Amino acid sequence: MQSVLMDVDTGIDDALAIVYLLSRPEVRLAAITCTAGNVDARQVAINSLSLLELCGQEGIEVAVGAEVPLTIPLVTTEETHGPQGIGYAVLPPPVQQVSARHAVDVWVEEARAHPGKITGLITGPLTNFALALRREPELPRLLKGLVIMGGSFYYPGNTTPTAEWNTAVDPHAAKEVYAAYRGLPEDKLPVVCALESTERIELRPEHLRQLGDAAGVPEPELVLPDQPEGLRSTSGNPLVACLSDAVRFYLEFHRRCGQGYVAHMHDAFAACVAAGRTPFSTRPATVDVETDSPLLAGTTVADFRGLWGLPPNARIVAGNDPAHCLDELISSVGALARSLDVR
Repeated sequence: MQSVLMDVDTGIDDALAIVYLLSRPEVRLAAITCTAGNVDARQVAINSLSLLELCGQEGIEVAVGAEVPLTIPLVTTEETHGPQGIGYAVLPPPVQQVSARHAVDVWVEEARAHPGKITGLITGPLTNFALALRREPELPRLLKGLVIMGGSFYYPGNTTPTAEWNTAVDPHAAKEVYAAYRGLPEDKLPVVCALESTERIELRPEHLRQLGDAAGVPEPELVLPDQPEGLRSTSGNPLVACLSDAVRFYLEFHRRCGQGYVAHMHDAFAACVAAGRTPFSTRPATVDVETDSPLLAGTTVADFRGLWGLPPNARIVAGNDPAHCLDELISSVGALARSLDVR
């Protein structure tokens, strides 16, 4: 059994990542910690709790952490993920309450209690983890491993011309996290799923139809570019309907941005990496983050050639298999959805 501690800012692709990990029988979701990013941290927690309950997984701890970045003001992105962060999906308010523990306490206490057993997965800004490192500098050695969704290296940003969203929200936190890993053995360095790998995971209408088929939905799940914006799923399967309504919003957003009727599932790819369920390759690099320049704030820079004379502090994903990853997501989440269908 693989234990994963997940830190999220639950928007649409975080939601799919959470559901995917819940669908894997060999993965134990140790806890979910929440940071402000796509929406505010309290809404992140509500989204996460509601998804757990939708998937029949009550009892997993959900803790609220940083509600603002370390240094700069918080910027959220409801235009990308919807007013509540999960697109057009509407979930009942959760029954379970958020944890009494702060997210930083969860990271530190769980890592100390289970040294070498927990894989960290961070799909939002790195604020909580940076604060946890200040409390416990040994976290990189206490964790089994760390997977980060963030950054872009010699690749266009999706928030500014050079910066990726998670890093841009809190570049100071990202800078502290990468600095904390400098000089560690290569197998302890974080695996970084940056835009050049995550934007290859393009969820399209046919994938939602395949998800419905995998869930055993009798009518095809059709989310099509010629349909009116905001159309809601009529699926009788609650998980299929939720994901379909969430992803439709994401598809429409990407189309408005001139990227076509596709949805980049950044965080779901990172979840597959953390679960060890999709092939990928990495390159070691020394990573730093620009925090001072108004023009380049949030830009991640990778030195692959040792020009800075500093040891590597990250393993950046250099190759992946989008078709394999999407097949993995659809088959596994579809099986979970089928198991939850109470019709």
